[in-house]
Amino acid sequence: MNPMTRVLLVRVDWDPDMKVWVADSGDVPGLATEAETVDALMSKLEVMIPELLELNGWPDQEEVPFELLIRRFETATRRAA
Repeated sequence: MNPMTRVLLVRVDWDPDMKVWVADSGDVPGLATEAETVDALMSKLEVMIPELLELNGWPDQEEVPFELLIRRFETATRRAA
Protein backbone atom coordinates (compact mmCIF):
# COMPACT_ATOMS: atom_id res chain seq x y z
CA MET A 1 0.00 0.00 0.00
CA ASN A 2 1.24 3.45 -0.90
CA PRO A 3 2.04 5.41 2.31
CA MET A 4 0.00 8.32 0.90
CA THR A 5 -3.09 6.14 0.51
CA ARG A 6 -5.84 7.02 2.94
CA VAL A 7 -7.34 4.15 4.94
CA LEU A 8 -11.11 4.56 5.16
CA LEU A 9 -12.85 3.89 8.46
CA VAL A 10 -16.07 1.86 8.47
CA ARG A 11 -18.01 1.59 11.72
CA VAL A 12 -19.87 -1.68 12.31
CA ASP A 13 -22.39 -2.11 15.13
CA TRP A 14 -24.50 -5.07 16.20
CA ASP A 15 -28.26 -4.39 16.16
CA PRO A 16 -29.66 -6.82 18.74
CA ASP A 17 -33.28 -6.13 17.77
CA MET A 18 -32.79 -6.87 14.06
CA LYS A 19 -29.98 -9.40 14.72
CA VAL A 20 -27.75 -7.92 12.00
CA TRP A 21 -24.42 -6.13 11.74
CA VAL A 22 -24.90 -2.55 10.48
CA ALA A 23 -22.13 -0.62 8.70
CA ASP A 24 -21.78 3.09 7.97
CA SER A 25 -18.92 5.46 7.32
CA GLY A 26 -18.25 9.17 7.35
CA ASP A 27 -15.41 8.45 4.91
CA VAL A 28 -17.65 6.79 2.30
CA PRO A 29 -20.64 9.00 1.48
CA GLY A 30 -23.85 7.00 1.16
CA LEU A 31 -22.55 3.85 2.82
CA ALA A 32 -25.23 2.14 4.89
CA THR A 33 -25.71 -1.60 4.77
CA GLU A 34 -26.34 -4.60 6.97
CA ALA A 35 -25.82 -8.36 7.05
CA GLU A 36 -26.37 -11.28 9.41
CA THR A 37 -22.64 -12.05 9.75
CA VAL A 38 -19.44 -10.00 9.64
CA ASP A 39 -18.20 -12.17 6.75
CA ALA A 40 -21.34 -11.44 4.72
CA LEU A 41 -20.98 -7.76 5.56
CA MET A 42 -17.35 -7.79 4.36
CA SER A 43 -18.44 -9.27 1.04
CA LYS A 44 -20.96 -6.46 0.60
CA LEU A 45 -18.47 -3.76 1.61
CA GLU A 46 -15.83 -4.99 -0.85
CA VAL A 47 -18.30 -4.22 -3.65
CA MET A 48 -20.13 -1.21 -2.25
CA ILE A 49 -17.15 0.89 -1.12
CA PRO A 50 -15.46 1.17 -4.56
CA GLU A 51 -18.85 1.75 -6.24
CA LEU A 52 -19.82 4.54 -3.83
CA LEU A 53 -16.40 6.17 -4.05
CA GLU A 54 -16.62 6.20 -7.84
CA LEU A 55 -20.09 7.78 -7.68
CA ASN A 56 -18.70 10.45 -5.35
CA GLY A 57 -15.71 11.31 -7.56
CA TRP A 58 -13.01 9.62 -5.47
CA PRO A 59 -9.67 9.55 -7.34
CA ASP A 60 -9.07 6.33 -9.26
CA GLN A 61 -6.89 3.80 -7.52
CA GLU A 62 -6.67 0.06 -7.92
CA GLU A 63 -7.03 -0.77 -4.23
CA VAL A 64 -9.15 1.01 -1.63
CA PRO A 65 -7.98 0.15 1.88
CA PHE A 66 -10.54 0.25 4.66
CA GLU A 67 -10.58 -0.59 8.34
CA LEU A 68 -13.54 -2.00 10.26
CA LEU A 69 -14.26 -0.72 13.74
CA ILE A 70 -16.56 -3.44 15.12
CA ARG A 71 -18.58 -2.87 18.27
CA ARG A 72 -21.02 -5.10 20.08
CA PHE A 73 -22.29 -4.21 23.51
CA GLU A 74 -23.25 -7.02 25.87
CA THR A 75 -23.72 -7.52 29.59
CA ALA A 76 -22.34 -10.22 31.83
CA THR A 77 -23.87 -11.32 35.11
CA ARG A 78 -21.57 -11.83 38.06
CA ARG A 79 -22.07 -14.95 40.08
CA ALA A 80 -22.20 -14.68 43.85
CA ALA A 81 -19.05 -15.96 45.50
